[in-house]
Amino acid sequence: MLDQYFKRRRIARGVEIEDSIMTVTEKEAAVMETPFKRQGLDVLWFVMIFFIGALMARVAYLDIIKGGYYADVSKGNRIRSIVIKAPRGKIFDRGGQVLAGNIPSIDAVIVPSDLPDDFGRRIGIAGQVAEILKLEKGNVEAAIESQNRKTSDPILLAENITQEQALLLSEKAKDLSGITVDNTAIRNYEDSNIFSTIIGYDGKITREEMNRDASYVMTDYIGKTALEKKYEKELRGVPGAKQVEVDSMGNMKKNLGIINPQAGNDLVLNIDAGLQKKLYDSMANILETTGTRTAAAVAIDPRNGGILAMVSFPNYDNNMFARGISNDEYQAIISDKDLPLLNRAVDGEYPPGSTLKMSVAAAALSEGTISPSTIIDGMGGSIHIGTFRFGDWKAHAASDVRTAIAESNDIFFYSIGGGYGNIAGLGMGRMKKYYNLFGFGSPTGIDLPDESSGFIPDEQWKLDKLKEKWYIGNSYHASIGQGYITATPLQLANYTASLANGGTLYSPKIVSQIKKSGGQSEYINPGIIRKDFIDKSVMQVIREGMRKTVTDGTAQPLKDLSVEVAGKTGTAQFGGEGKTHGWFVSFAPYENPEIALAIIAEGGGEGHSSGVPVAKEVYDYYFNRGK
Repeated sequence: MLDQYFKRRRIARGVEIEDSIMTVTEKEAAVMETPFKRQGLDVLWFVMIFFIGALMARVAYLDIIKGGYYADVSKGNRIRSIVIKAPRGKIFDRGGQVLAGNIPSIDAVIVPSDLPDDFGRRIGIAGQVAEILKLEKGNVEAAIESQNRKTSDPILLAENITQEQALLLSEKAKDLSGITVDNTAIRNYEDSNIFSTIIGYDGKITREEMNRDASYVMTDYIGKTALEKKYEKELRGVPGAKQVEVDSMGNMKKNLGIINPQAGNDLVLNIDAGLQKKLYDSMANILETTGTRTAAAVAIDPRNGGILAMVSFPNYDNNMFARGISNDEYQAIISDKDLPLLNRAVDGEYPPGSTLKMSVAAAALSEGTISPSTIIDGMGGSIHIGTFRFGDWKAHAASDVRTAIAESNDIFFYSIGGGYGNIAGLGMGRMKKYYNLFGFGSPTGIDLPDESSGFIPDEQWKLDKLKEKWYIGNSYHASIGQGYITATPLQLANYTASLANGGTLYSPKIVSQIKKSGGQSEYINPGIIRKDFIDKSVMQVIREGMRKTVTDGTAQPLKDLSVEVAGKTGTAQFGGEGKTHGWFVSFAPYENPEIALAIIAEGGGEGHSSGVPVAKEVYDYYFNRGK
């Protein structure tokens, strides 16, 4: 086959071959008979020669013209995508006042893949960086040596460094391979102590947090508590990216393109900043008077369930966390026995005391065990069951339900709760039913993380948990908000709001709208947990009793306000030393309520001596500002 191939090639070229059978004349005749075959071969040869020429020209271009460039690339240049952080969304109060914004900041970061292979050089870099950033050399060495040097993902070394430190790192960049600066932004919280209970704080992401969401990098900030945590997805925004070519030292050689970041969404709150500040200041003053450090208060709009204000004492400066809290500062906060990081308004669980008497009255009226005109004797201030005595906080005259609420008559509520004489008690089962209807024993669903549920016991719980039967004394204690019952200040405020509005229990919300970066707004409407669960006529009797608390009962200092207030004081015992929490729940105006308020001063004595003075200042401010 190969011989025949070469033979045909020689014939085609017109060379006389000794062993060829064809003559020259025959050869010419064969060529004339196949003109199209010859033309095809000519085209094929032309194409081949063209491509070979083009390839040689490209090789020459790459080798001669671009040779130096690609020599650099071969020495370590590579393409890198640098994340551009998105500005975090701002947080505003209902009137547009900025509560959480952003300010520029600079971080020092490690890019592990840019670190030199030589151990001695890495140790030298650690020493220089430690000197510039005023860090312990050993800590910098540990940070550098603990990294996987195959990754180019930046690792935080020091946050919020000074401008001078950033300049020094940049000036020495050629000697500090693997160390660079990252322009970022940190949170700036206005009136930080006043709003930290609501806003919370953000901080650098931990490895554990990043493992739960791979879209973050180790230099990102993430919401840690309160609204910053609850609305992290909305506030975070969408990061951009810049593709650059860098050399083996990590120095940028060429910008290859950019994708702009998308700013996070803004939050607009139901919070009234002026009211928040007034409530905070009034609470701070009363705590100084009573000598206690721990307290909480919540204000709700009973018309829609929006949270108007929320404070918790003691509190903390959330800017400390945003700007990089020192270990000593952090230890001082977490070792404080009064737990400043605890939001007592949402997470604190307390015996609610007499503030629960309205729900017991509503239960007895609804179940028909009493009527609005039922009179129960004060019995000289105590009930005796066998050898046990159940006393009142003072002796009361015979009372109907309105007067019993106004004067906080324990004997009346012992009787309707546990039963006495000719009064059939509700028993714990029915009391629990109505406590639950008013929202006790369950989270409200507020838009904050880690809300507590409080607790409402029953007979079976005691038998299972304590291996004891339920006694009438347990029902007596439960009827005045003592014993095993606990509730949060938020639950008390929400319950009071449902009394104010005539029977609608909302799932309260702090955020009123999410303003998208594109200009649209998503409105957050508090859901309704239940409504009309108590007859309107029963609600009216309860409301009248609460109004009488102010006009003739335990909260009379409020009756000279320019607005009519309805309320209920409460004093709840705790511990074994006779200490009491001071409660006050209220709403105003009486006829068309706009605000419901719950206040507790832990260990603050009686409610009329702690909660009532705060409420008076707050209502006076709220209804008279700007006049």
